[in-house]
Amino acid sequence: MDPVTLTTERLLLRPVGPEDADATHAACQDPAIQRWTTVPSPYLREHAESFTSAQAPDAWRDDSGYTFAVLTADGTALVAMLGVTRRGPGLAELGFWTAKEHRGRGYMVEAATRAARWAFEAAAVDRLEWRAEVGNEASRAVALKVGFVMEGTLRSATVHQGVRRDAWVGALLPSDLGLPGVLPYLPARG
Repeated sequence: MDPVTLTTERLLLRPVGPEDADATHAACQDPAIQRWTTVPSPYLREHAESFTSAQAPDAWRDDSGYTFAVLTADGTALVAMLGVTRRGPGLAELGFWTAKEHRGRGYMVEAATRAARWAFEAAAVDRLEWRAEVGNEASRAVALKVGFVMEGTLRSATVHQGVRRDAWVGALLPSDLGLPGVLPYLPARG
Protein backbone atom coordinates (compact mmCIF):
# COMPACT_ATOMS: atom_id res chain seq x y z
CA MET A 1 0.00 0.00 0.00
CA ASP A 2 1.21 3.49 -0.72
CA PRO A 3 1.95 5.36 2.51
CA VAL A 4 -0.67 7.90 3.56
CA THR A 5 -0.79 10.86 5.90
CA LEU A 6 -3.81 11.35 8.14
CA THR A 7 -4.87 14.39 10.13
CA THR A 8 -7.09 15.22 13.06
CA GLU A 9 -7.88 18.55 14.64
CA ARG A 10 -4.70 18.45 16.75
CA LEU A 11 -2.50 15.80 15.14
CA LEU A 12 -0.63 14.75 12.05
CA LEU A 13 -0.19 11.01 11.47
CA ARG A 14 2.43 10.31 8.83
CA PRO A 15 4.47 7.25 7.90
CA VAL A 16 7.55 6.72 10.06
CA GLY A 17 10.87 7.57 8.45
CA PRO A 18 14.54 8.06 9.30
CA GLU A 19 13.83 11.61 10.46
CA ASP A 20 12.01 10.07 13.46
CA ALA A 21 15.00 8.14 14.82
CA ASP A 22 16.13 10.74 17.38
CA ALA A 23 12.67 11.36 18.83
CA THR A 24 11.83 7.64 18.83
CA HIS A 25 15.05 6.80 20.63
CA ALA A 26 14.44 9.52 23.23
CA ALA A 27 10.80 8.52 23.85
CA CYS A 28 11.65 4.83 24.20
CA GLN A 29 14.02 5.54 27.09
CA ASP A 30 10.86 5.86 29.20
CA PRO A 31 10.64 2.82 31.54
CA ALA A 32 6.84 2.67 31.02
CA ILE A 33 7.21 2.23 27.26
CA GLN A 34 9.81 -0.50 27.80
CA ARG A 35 7.62 -2.14 30.46
CA TRP A 36 4.35 -2.28 28.55
CA THR A 37 5.36 -2.58 24.88
CA THR A 38 7.50 -4.91 22.84
CA VAL A 39 10.30 -2.42 22.19
CA PRO A 40 13.72 -3.81 23.11
CA SER A 41 15.03 -3.07 26.58
CA PRO A 42 17.42 -1.39 26.83
CA TYR A 43 16.36 0.62 23.77
CA LEU A 44 19.48 1.53 21.84
CA ARG A 45 20.02 4.12 19.11
CA GLU A 46 20.48 1.25 16.61
CA HIS A 47 16.97 -0.02 17.46
CA ALA A 48 15.46 3.36 16.61
CA GLU A 49 17.45 3.61 13.38
CA SER A 50 16.46 0.11 12.25
CA PHE A 51 12.80 0.69 13.11
CA THR A 52 12.50 4.08 11.41
CA SER A 53 14.71 3.38 8.38
CA ALA A 54 13.84 -0.23 7.57
CA GLN A 55 11.18 -2.06 9.60
CA ALA A 56 8.35 0.49 9.44
CA PRO A 57 8.91 1.57 5.80
CA ASP A 58 9.32 -2.06 4.67
CA ALA A 59 5.98 -3.00 6.26
CA TRP A 60 4.22 -0.27 4.26
CA ARG A 61 5.87 -1.59 1.07
CA ASP A 62 4.90 -5.23 1.63
CA ASP A 63 1.42 -4.35 2.96
CA SER A 64 2.02 -6.11 6.29
CA GLY A 65 1.70 -3.08 8.54
CA TYR A 66 1.25 0.65 8.67
CA THR A 67 3.14 2.58 11.33
CA PHE A 68 2.40 6.23 11.86
CA ALA A 69 4.51 8.81 13.64
CA VAL A 70 1.90 10.81 15.54
CA LEU A 71 2.97 14.45 15.62
CA THR A 72 1.50 17.72 16.79
CA ALA A 73 -0.51 19.31 13.97
CA ASP A 74 2.39 21.61 13.08
CA GLY A 75 4.65 18.55 12.71
CA THR A 76 7.19 19.71 15.28
CA ALA A 77 6.86 17.23 18.15
CA LEU A 78 6.58 13.43 18.20
CA VAL A 79 3.58 12.68 20.41
CA ALA A 80 3.28 8.94 19.88
CA MET A 81 3.80 5.95 17.64
CA LEU A 82 0.83 3.98 16.32
CA GLY A 83 0.77 0.86 14.18
CA VAL A 84 -1.88 -1.14 12.37
CA THR A 85 -0.43 -4.60 11.73
CA ARG A 86 -2.11 -7.13 9.45
CA ARG A 87 -2.82 -10.45 11.17
CA GLY A 88 -4.85 -12.17 8.43
CA PRO A 89 -7.42 -11.45 5.73
CA GLY A 90 -9.51 -8.53 6.98
CA LEU A 91 -7.87 -8.73 10.41
CA ALA A 92 -5.40 -6.24 11.88
CA GLU A 93 -4.07 -5.31 15.30
CA LEU A 94 -3.67 -1.80 16.69
CA GLY A 95 -0.64 -1.04 18.85
CA PHE A 96 0.69 2.23 20.23
CA TRP A 97 2.75 4.12 22.74
CA THR A 98 2.64 7.76 23.80
CA ALA A 99 5.67 9.85 24.74
CA LYS A 100 5.65 10.57 28.47
CA GLU A 101 5.35 14.35 28.11
CA HIS A 102 2.24 14.01 25.92
CA ARG A 103 0.18 11.61 28.04
CA GLY A 104 -3.13 12.56 29.58
CA ARG A 105 -4.26 14.92 26.81
CA GLY A 106 -6.42 12.54 24.78
CA TYR A 107 -3.96 12.46 21.89
CA MET A 108 -3.87 8.68 21.62
CA VAL A 109 -7.66 8.33 21.61
CA GLU A 110 -7.78 10.91 18.82
CA ALA A 111 -5.01 9.22 16.81
CA ALA A 112 -6.30 5.67 17.33
CA THR A 113 -9.84 6.62 16.31
CA ARG A 114 -8.53 8.25 13.12
CA ALA A 115 -6.30 5.27 12.31
CA ALA A 116 -9.15 2.82 12.94
CA ARG A 117 -11.45 4.71 10.57
CA TRP A 118 -8.69 4.70 7.95
CA ALA A 119 -8.10 0.94 8.40
CA PHE A 120 -11.79 0.21 7.87
CA GLU A 121 -12.25 2.63 4.98
CA ALA A 122 -9.00 2.21 3.04
CA ALA A 123 -7.13 -0.92 4.17
CA ALA A 124 -9.94 -3.52 3.87
CA VAL A 125 -9.94 -4.29 7.60
CA ASP A 126 -13.14 -5.84 8.99
CA ARG A 127 -11.88 -6.51 12.52
CA LEU A 128 -9.32 -4.44 14.39
CA GLU A 129 -7.94 -6.06 17.52
CA TRP A 130 -6.22 -4.46 20.47
CA ARG A 131 -4.11 -6.48 22.86
CA ALA A 132 -2.20 -5.48 25.94
CA GLU A 133 -0.55 -7.27 28.80
CA VAL A 134 -2.91 -7.61 31.75
CA GLY A 135 -2.28 -4.64 34.00
CA ASN A 136 -1.67 -2.05 31.27
CA GLU A 137 -4.57 0.11 32.44
CA ALA A 138 -3.55 3.16 30.38
CA SER A 139 -3.69 1.21 27.11
CA ARG A 140 -6.98 -0.39 28.10
CA ALA A 141 -8.47 3.04 28.88
CA VAL A 142 -7.51 4.27 25.41
CA ALA A 143 -9.01 1.19 23.75
CA LEU A 144 -12.27 1.58 25.65
CA LYS A 145 -12.54 5.29 24.78
CA VAL A 146 -11.98 4.47 21.09
CA GLY A 147 -14.85 1.96 21.29
CA PHE A 148 -13.12 -1.40 21.48
CA VAL A 149 -15.24 -4.11 23.09
CA MET A 150 -13.27 -6.15 25.61
CA GLU A 151 -13.53 -9.80 24.72
CA GLY A 152 -11.50 -11.43 27.46
CA THR A 153 -8.15 -12.46 28.81
CA LEU A 154 -5.87 -14.70 26.79
CA ARG A 155 -3.69 -16.87 29.00
CA SER A 156 0.02 -16.93 28.19
CA ALA A 157 -0.66 -14.97 24.99
CA THR A 158 2.28 -12.62 24.95
CA VAL A 159 5.99 -12.82 25.65
CA HIS A 160 7.62 -9.83 27.32
CA GLN A 161 11.27 -9.80 28.33
CA GLY A 162 11.49 -13.58 28.10
CA VAL A 163 8.38 -14.30 30.20
CA ARG A 164 4.98 -15.52 29.00
CA ARG A 165 2.19 -13.29 30.26
CA ASP A 166 -1.57 -13.01 30.04
CA ALA A 167 -3.07 -10.45 27.67
CA TRP A 168 -6.35 -8.62 27.38
CA VAL A 169 -7.99 -8.61 23.97
CA GLY A 170 -10.63 -6.32 22.54
CA ALA A 171 -12.04 -5.74 19.09
CA LEU A 172 -13.43 -2.88 17.09
CA LEU A 173 -15.64 -3.51 14.07
CA PRO A 174 -16.52 -1.06 11.29
CA SER A 175 -20.12 -1.01 12.53
CA ASP A 176 -18.89 0.23 15.94
CA LEU A 177 -17.91 3.44 14.15
CA GLY A 178 -20.98 3.53 11.91
CA LEU A 179 -19.06 2.25 8.88
CA PRO A 180 -19.86 -0.60 6.49
CA GLY A 181 -17.64 -3.67 6.53
CA VAL A 182 -15.89 -5.25 3.58
CA LEU A 183 -17.80 -8.50 4.16
CA PRO A 184 -21.24 -8.93 5.72
CA TYR A 185 -21.20 -9.75 9.45
CA LEU A 186 -23.67 -12.19 10.98
CA PRO A 187 -23.34 -12.06 14.78
CA ALA A 188 -24.10 -15.18 16.82
CA ARG A 189 -27.47 -15.33 18.49
CA GLY A 190 -27.66 -17.00 21.79
